[in-house]
Amino acid sequence: MGFDNTTKTENNIMKKAMLLMLLLAVLLQGCGAILFGGAATGAAVIHDRRSAGTVLDDKNIQFKILSAITSDADLNEHSSLSATSYNYAVLLTGQAENASYRERLVDLARNTPMVKRVIDQIEIGYPSVFSQETYDAYLTSKVKLELLNIGLPSFDPTRVKVVTENNVVYLMGLVTQEEATAVVEKARYIKGVERVVKIFEYI
Repeated sequence: MGFDNTTKTENNIMKKAMLLMLLLAVLLQGCGAILFGGAATGAAVIHDRRSAGTVLDDKNIQFKILSAITSDADLNEHSSLSATSYNYAVLLTGQAENASYRERLVDLARNTPMVKRVIDQIEIGYPSVFSQETYDAYLTSKVKLELLNIGLPSFDPTRVKVVTENNVVYLMGLVTQEEATAVVEKARYIKGVERVVKIFEYI
């Protein structure tokens, strides 16, 4: 049996609404990385330890994976996936109806051009309800705010990618060991965070 189509449709509508609101917020802020006409611009790219080319490649990897899933009616119906690429490492979060669909999603990501590593964190089960997705977004924002309070020399919180799924916080980025420890300590004590998973690359 597949996912409930009514619930899936409602979730998709709410996801699109959230994405639109987030996009508007970024545009109104006038900061962060904005991809336009194939070019990566903005303050975030300047501070990123990845090259501008790598930032663009990561965006393209995410787009290709999600586009491939969307164009596969069977996969799209039986899964709800988020793909986050950082320095060519792809984190997969979300849900798949069964192990077979999860394997197909992982294989799709592994076979995407330029992907060097896939971190599979896909759960077997039904898509998260909108209230959970909203709470995950709240936890992500709380972690990002806490990172502003790290007082290490040369630490830049924009270099840490934060992804939250079902109260589990995943941390990606190019960081030093000292920075990684400080980031984890900030994230793990935030109320509501059940677990912190490090997917850092160390410099």
